[in-house]
Amino acid sequence: MYYWNHRGMNGWGWFVASISAILFWVLLILLIVFLVRTMNRSPGRPHNAPGRLPPERVLAERFARGEIDEDEYRRRLAVLREEHHGPDKRERAP
Repeated sequence: MYYWNHRGMNGWGWFVASISAILFWVLLILLIVFLVRTMNRSPGRPHNAPGRLPPERVLAERFARGEIDEDEYRRRLAVLREEHHGPDKRERAP
């Protein structure tokens, strides 16, 4: 009769121990998933959302479908390349 609620865990102790064990395993699984996803990410891959196309390709597809004409395509492509390759190199008025 030594362990009948005199020195053992009561109902709350079992509840806290159960929740703690569940939280431990959830956090461990989340940590493993995070590490696997981080290790599988290639360094050259852009961090765009999955399925999202680069802007140049979207522009080329719009040109191919006939949504924009050649002049607009070239003008927008020049703007995109200026944004990706550095600041504007044109002279600015003081």
